[in-house]
This record gives sequence, structure tokens and C-alpha cells, in this order.
Amino acid sequence: MTLSTYLHFNGNCREAFEFYRSVFGGEFEMLSTFAEMPPDVSVPEEERDNVMHVSFPIGSSVLMGSDMPSTFGPPTEMGTNFSITYSCPSREETDDLFAKISQGGVVTMPLADMFWGAYFGACTDKFGINWQFDCEQQAP
Repeated sequence: MTLSTYLHFNGNCREAFEFYRSVFGGEFEMLSTFAEMPPDVSVPEEERDNVMHVSFPIGSSVLMGSDMPSTFGPPTEMGTNFSITYSCPSREETDDLFAKISQGGVVTMPLADMFWGAYFGACTDKFGINWQFDCEQQAP
């Protein structure tokens, strides 16, 4: 089973996903623009190069996203209704990825050993997306 999260942006989806790719490495499974839509779908000319769909594997999950065209409804409010959780296999990887993703953003809970047995932290990245990182601790 794969948990996938879909993110909506207001014109900077490509920039956000390029940033995520710089943090996690790897390649997009798919990246398409509104220019690839059927001609009967109305998207303003200045938005045709915006991302219609991007799919990016991270670990065993897939992060997906798109820009919200102005003709599809009101602008998207970023980062207020979800978090993306990434479980790391080691504290070292947790530290590394957390430092990268929080750069330019806000750390809302610094990485620390938690009462439930995980090494855990939370932040909001520079695009307003909420992230949680955890690393399950091995029992002594």
C-alpha cells in the first residue's frame, strides 16, 4: 500500500517540486502542463505552462501536485489543512532531510526523542507546506 499526498499550488508547483526533488533525489514519474489538455478545456494562455499534474516517488510513497488554474476556482490556501509525514530509516537521514526541507521555512517542533519512541520533528517549508519527520527508535 502506498500513501500519496496531492498538493495544489497557485502557479509555483514546478518550483516546489524541483525543490522537493533537490531534497530527496530521484526523478518525476510524470510531469504534464495545462498546454497538454484537450483544446475544449479553458485555461488562460499565461497559465498553459503551469503544472497540470506531477507525480514524484519518495521512498515507498508518491507525492503528487498541480497548479490551480484561475478558471477552476478561488486561489488555494497553502499549508493549512494537512501535513506530509516521512519516516526515515536512520537518525542521520532524518537530520539531513529535515535540515534541507526546513531551510527557508519555519521549524515548528525541533527534532527530538519523543515519548512514543520516535525521533520526531515538524516544520513548514518555504512554500507553506507542513512536514513531519520521524525515525522509529530501536528498543534496547
